[in-house]
Amino acid sequence: MSTKLWGGRFTGATDPLMEQFQDSIGFDKRLWRADIQASQAYARALAHIRILTETEAQQIVSGLDEVAAEWAAETFVLKPGDEDIHTANERRLTELIGAVAGKLHTGRSRNDQVATDTRLWLRHEITLLRGYLAQLIGITLERAADEIDLLMPGYTHLQPAQPVRWSHWLLSHASMWQRDMQRLDDLQARVNLLPLGSGALAGHAFAIDRAALAADLGFAGVTPNSLDGVSDRDFIAEFLFWASLTMAHLSRLGEDLVIYSSREFGFVTIADAYSTGSSLMPQKKNPDALELLRGKVGRVTGDLIGLLMTLKGLPSTYNKDLQEDKEPLFDAVDTLSGSLQIACGVISTLTPNALRLRAALASEMLATDLADYLVRKGVPFRETHHVAGAAVALAEQRGVELAALTVADLQGLHPAFDEDVIQVWDFEQSVERRDAEGGTSRRAVLAQIAQLRTWLAER
Repeated sequence: MSTKLWGGRFTGATDPLMEQFQDSIGFDKRLWRADIQASQAYARALAHIRILTETEAQQIVSGLDEVAAEWAAETFVLKPGDEDIHTANERRLTELIGAVAGKLHTGRSRNDQVATDTRLWLRHEITLLRGYLAQLIGITLERAADEIDLLMPGYTHLQPAQPVRWSHWLLSHASMWQRDMQRLDDLQARVNLLPLGSGALAGHAFAIDRAALAADLGFAGVTPNSLDGVSDRDFIAEFLFWASLTMAHLSRLGEDLVIYSSREFGFVTIADAYSTGSSLMPQKKNPDALELLRGKVGRVTGDLIGLLMTLKGLPSTYNKDLQEDKEPLFDAVDTLSGSLQIACGVISTLTPNALRLRAALASEMLATDLADYLVRKGVPFRETHHVAGAAVALAEQRGVELAALTVADLQGLHPAFDEDVIQVWDFEQSVERRDAEGGTSRRAVLAQIAQLRTWLAER
């Protein structure tokens, strides 16, 4: 007689290669805690509808505590036939408490069981990831507040554009991470629904109280349709999209800092803890942590695309294809967990080079300020843009800095220039003029910091 949960209908042996091909215990064993938690709640729910006596339910709950202790102590022994975490736990429970363990699966299918376990597990992991994101934003805010006096070039197209505060650059990344946290909070609401009680697909035959079961497990509600409940993996796809976009943001941070830490820029020094050397060239200090932040986005995006291709065109409802959801999910969670913590370490330990940041500022970055000077004299911006462009061209022809042009040179380009034009060549004043909300003035940057601190504290 077959020992498999589904083996009653079968008389022939399973091909050993098929056993290996279909078994998921090698990766879904990490769901052990969620599986036990859900099974204990299910036992209590079965007792409420008198499928189990209170004594039997307590036997099952206590037995599952023993199983959990073995997993926690890493003494749980997998045996042939343990094709997935559900089978392994039920087999061990039966060994511990006897035949009463067989009542636990009444009305329940591995279809709604695995969907529940995955949601429970992911809900917990989202809480951890959210904490890492909050830490990353908090560390960045503190650096921005402490180093607000540092100025640096701002870039578009990787070309020097206008002067900005170093803090403003830090906050640009914190703003991305703020959106990442908002999206994570939003998708958590769709993760936090209970499929258990959907059965294999058609619902529960013993009128189990799904709302009470959801409350017992801390879910906000239940999935509304049993067919969809067992086959819905939108919440995983949505999480993988979130993970891909968050990794894209970390990749952008990595790219900026790879550039800024290069010898040619020298804007920052990355701590030794997040750098490595060369096996051949003794002088090298490579920003490997940053390069990995940049590189791992491809891996996580691959997890997303792989799952979407698995889901595409599946017939209703549960299909074995859905077993392929967990490896990309686990991989993405592990990658995000490591990446967010590494990013925290990099940001908290890097050293900005104030002298190099300031030395990289050039008066050509004040060409827009020169145009704005004429705007304040009543000249239309389209005209002042051309005048400032002519000034840049004149400086290039002479091989001098833009600020080296005399008042007479500028008056030759437009009569509205006056002696006070020399005030344009002040980088500090340039950033202070960008005082609108979201700008790079001291006041505007401090306001951004205060707003983000308040938002973070409220969460």
